[in-house]
Amino acid sequence: MERYYQPEIETAGREQIKAWQDERLVKQVKHIWDNVPYYRKKMEEKGVTPDDIKSSDDLYKLPFVTKDDLREAYPYGLLAKPLSECVRIQSTSGTTGKRVVAFYTQHDIDLWEECCARAIMAAGGTNEDVCQVSYGYGLFTGGPGLNGGSHKVGCLTIPASSGNTERQIMFIMDLQATILCCTPSYAAYIGETMKEMGLTPDQIPLKAGIFGAEAWSEEMRQDIQNTLGIKAYDIYGLTELSGPGVSFECSAQTGMHINEDHFIAEIIDPDTGEVLPEGSVGELVFTSITKEAFPLLRYRTRDICKLTREPCPCGRTHVKMCKPMGRSDDMLIIRGVNVFPSQIETVLLNNGYPANYQIIVDRVKNTDTLDVQVEMTPEMFTDDIGEIERRQKVLVDGLRSMLGLTAKVTLVAPKSIVRSEGKAVRVIDKRKI
Repeated sequence: MERYYQPEIETAGREQIKAWQDERLVKQVKHIWDNVPYYRKKMEEKGVTPDDIKSSDDLYKLPFVTKDDLREAYPYGLLAKPLSECVRIQSTSGTTGKRVVAFYTQHDIDLWEECCARAIMAAGGTNEDVCQVSYGYGLFTGGPGLNGGSHKVGCLTIPASSGNTERQIMFIMDLQATILCCTPSYAAYIGETMKEMGLTPDQIPLKAGIFGAEAWSEEMRQDIQNTLGIKAYDIYGLTELSGPGVSFECSAQTGMHINEDHFIAEIIDPDTGEVLPEGSVGELVFTSITKEAFPLLRYRTRDICKLTREPCPCGRTHVKMCKPMGRSDDMLIIRGVNVFPSQIETVLLNNGYPANYQIIVDRVKNTDTLDVQVEMTPEMFTDDIGEIERRQKVLVDGLRSMLGLTAKVTLVAPKSIVRSEGKAVRVIDKRKI
C-alpha cells in the first residue's frame, strides 16, 4: 500500500495545485521585488514589475537566474530576509570559483524536511524504520536534508555521514538499518564490500535506498538492488533551491514527482530560453514559491530532462521529471558528438561491468581522444592478454554503436580506480579548449 507523508497535498487535484502555485508565485515575486535589489534590477532591465505577474501563466515574463548570478551576488546579494531571521546556511561543493551559499529561515528548513519526509515515505518508510543517512553532513545538503526528513517520519535515524565503510556496515548489521540514504556510487561500494565479506542480500536488513546527488543509470540501479537486496529510489535536489527533496521517486520508479506546492518546473530550450511544450526534452528551470530567505525565480539547473503528467499508479498527482539525461553545460562534445557519461555507463553495465570507471578526454594533434578505463570484477579478472583484448573490443564496439564514435577502452584491475565517498569523479577532461 502506497504511503504518503502529506496525502492531502501529494494527491491534490490539478486545479488545487495550480491555485497554490498562482497565489504563491504572485506573493513571492512581490517579496523578492521588495527585498532583493539585485533581482529587482534584473526585472527592471526586462521591463517587468510585480503587477505583470497575476498567475503562474505569467512566469515566462520573468528573467532567469543562473549560477553566474549566484556568484556575482555572493554572499548576501540574493538574500530576501534579514540575517537575524536566518538560522542556517548550506553550500554546494561547486567545482569552479566561489561556492554557492544558500540561506534558510526556520520555516524554510521545516518545509525542506517535509519534502524529504515525503521522499522517505514514498520509499516505504515509517516510524518503525531505521534510516541510515550516509550522505555527507556539514555544508553539503544531503546529510542534513535526509536527517531532518527521517526525524519528521519518526524513523530511528543513524547520522552516519559518509566514509568509514566498515563502521557503516557495522551499523547496518548491528542496528538492523532498513533504509540507506547516500550517493549511488557509495551505495554500490557498500554493496561491493558487503559481498566481499560474504554477506548475501537475504542477510542484509536493508529494504530500501534513497540515492541521489550524482547521475546514475537504470543498469546501476539494478546492480545496487541485486547486491543489497533492496528497492533503490532516486531523489533530486539542488542546494540553490533547498537540497534533496525537490523531487523524489515513488514505488513506480518511473521518474520523480516534483513537489509542486513548493516549486514550479519549466522546460526551456537551452539556447533560446524559450519555454517548450509539455513532453519536450530541454533544460529544467525551477522557481521556488515558498522559500523565504533565498528564493530563486526561474533558476536554470542546466539539467536536461522532460516532464510528464501521465497519471501515476502511486496516486500522487504532482508532475514527474525523468532522470536527468545529462547537463547542458558538462555534456562532453567529442569530435562534434554530444556524449553523456550515462551513455557510457549503460554500455559497461549491459556488458556486466561494475559502475566503476573513468572517462579521460584529451586532445592529441587537434583530434579529441576518448579513453574509458573500466574496472574488472574479481570474478572476471584475468591476466590472459588475448582475453582482455577480446573483452576490450566488445566494449569498443558497444560504445561505437551507442555514441557513434570510437573510444579506446582499457580494462584495469579490480579496485584500482579510486573510490569516492561523495560524488564520484567520472570525467577527466584534459583538453585545453
